[in-house]
Amino acid sequence: MRDLTSDSKAPPAPLQGVARNRRTAWAVRGELGRPAVLALATLGFLLPFVAWTVASASGWADPVFLPTPLQVLQRARDWFGDDLAADVLVSVMRVFGGFAMSVVLAVPLGVLMGAYAPVRALLEPLTDFSRYLPAVAFIPLILLWVGIEESAKITVIFVGTFFQMVLLIAQDIARVPNAAVEAAKTMGATSEEVVQHVLIPAAKPAMLDTLRSMMGLSWTYLVVAELVAANSGLGFSILKAQRFLQTDKIFTGIFLIGLVGLLTDQAFRWLHRRAFPWFHLRG
Repeated sequence: MRDLTSDSKAPPAPLQGVARNRRTAWAVRGELGRPAVLALATLGFLLPFVAWTVASASGWADPVFLPTPLQVLQRARDWFGDDLAADVLVSVMRVFGGFAMSVVLAVPLGVLMGAYAPVRALLEPLTDFSRYLPAVAFIPLILLWVGIEESAKITVIFVGTFFQMVLLIAQDIARVPNAAVEAAKTMGATSEEVVQHVLIPAAKPAMLDTLRSMMGLSWTYLVVAELVAANSGLGFSILKAQRFLQTDKIFTGIFLIGLVGLLTDQAFRWLHRRAFPWFHLRG
């Protein structure tokens, strides 16, 4: 006779699975609902602004060194009525130009490095060395080789992102499991077919994440790029404001760079979800 008492103590198997798979917010790799995520994200943005408002409005800091948020908003409004749109557009074109040059050259080179050992042995040491060279140190050479036109500013951003991108793309390709490669070879695929039909498709989600990170790095080089004989752009405006102690304009320029950078980052995140919806399914 079946023991009904013991059966009543244990929940049904499906319920056990549900209880086991439920993740609390503070568990390792826990999950939060969307309202909680939005609330905490908003709080994360508000807390620094509250601290900034208190510090600037209380008189603890001289407005020359720390303007109030209201002063920054007023400066943004005045700048918008002047030439803000043109400055933003020029900076966006420079960042995207340097980033596009890096993508065109670094992605195929990184794929070759990740797929073929001779290419990796030849280029990885040099690339690994070059990525530690500061882009600002190349400015004198860029001025000599390229000149002072727009191509010089784009080249600075290219130099700052290219070597990092090559190594990261190579790592994305190298992380594809060997089982998929061996299975393709067993089925008679050539080396070129393995790269084209196995390595690149498998690495695409990671490669797009790499490009997203490199776009963020491109924005960090904007001010450095606009050191090169610029007369417009957000970075140039920040440097010009520093000479005249216009701290509110410096804050405005920094926030604008962060805002435009955040928008591009969210565009990459949206593209990743659209291109690889299976990658974002929760287990």
